[in-house]
Amino acid sequence: MALFLSTFINKLDKKGRVSVPASFRLALSGQTFQGIVAFRSYKLPAIEGMGIDRMQRLSDSVDQLDLFSDAQDDLTATIFADSHMLAFDGDGRIVLPQALLEHAKIQDNVAYVGHGATFQIWNPDAFEAYQQEARKRVQDKQATLKLRPDHA
Repeated sequence: MALFLSTFINKLDKKGRVSVPASFRLALSGQTFQGIVAFRSYKLPAIEGMGIDRMQRLSDSVDQLDLFSDAQDDLTATIFADSHMLAFDGDGRIVLPQALLEHAKIQDNVAYVGHGATFQIWNPDAFEAYQQEARKRVQDKQATLKLRPDHA
């Protein structure tokens, strides 16, 4: 399973190309598609990113909803219809489509933000502000997390 950790800031070139962090590429190396799947976050000014295997799991989950239901239609229109398969070039870069760049207000630099099984792509300044707010919410709520038992 792919695991995405840390935050990396990379430069976006004039053609919309940006290097994907080496650790992210390594996490994706065993998948059938050598690249990422990306779509506009429907909650945040960010781009959601993942491997094709995780995208397949999302598709399987949506298939559990009633066929032609509003929930299924809304999720497929929001996620799958908006998704882009972005292949790595020989230098480990992808080309981010203009619609995604505009959604995340990315111009010069890109922040890759690990989220465990997925990651997000942000404008670095916007992510820094969001992260500070998130830390404050966690502290204010004294959020905790139960570690899932290891079934190995």
